[in-house]
Amino acid sequence: MKIRLFIKPYCPWCHKAQKWLDARGLVYETLDVITNSQALTEMVNLSGQRFAPVIEVDGRILADFGPEELAVFWEKLSAPDERS
Repeated sequence: MKIRLFIKPYCPWCHKAQKWLDARGLVYETLDVITNSQALTEMVNLSGQRFAPVIEVDGRILADFGPEELAVFWEKLSAPDERS
């Protein structure tokens, strides 16, 4: 599972997202969109907006979220595929 978290260092929601991922022992790449203009461009292209945090998990995107939305997103990622 490839996890990338786009953050702004001063963003409290970004810190909460990092704590949420850390508490579950998940390995993820952190991309600071303030110091890395390429990461900012990629975040905007993926999410359609400039708000952080944005998380990408194996190509699935959740943008501008808090811990509650992250938990729901993660549950949906873990759910069996209902299309089969």
